[in-house]
Amino acid sequence: MSALGAESLWQQFAACRGPNQVIFFPPPRLERRSEKRLREARAKEICQSCSVRKDCLAYALTIREQHGIWGGLTESERRELLVSDQA
Repeated sequence: MSALGAESLWQQFAACRGPNQVIFFPPPRLERRSEKRLREARAKEICQSCSVRKDCLAYALTIREQHGIWGGLTESERRELLVSDQA
């Protein structure tokens, strides 16, 4: 097995790899609300067709990723999912 490890092998097949990956995370500058919604909608659209979306989301939930779009969900959507799972 390579240095990647089995748990991150899915990342090689992620639809977000390449030039579009910047839309999955907020820019370093302040982002207007309308810009954020548009960026997140574009990222989620890419996630919808991704063959490893479930693996990506599981990974983000496991490590409690606090930034970006992972598995088609925003930070707040993942946080809500975690809270509802604990209830």
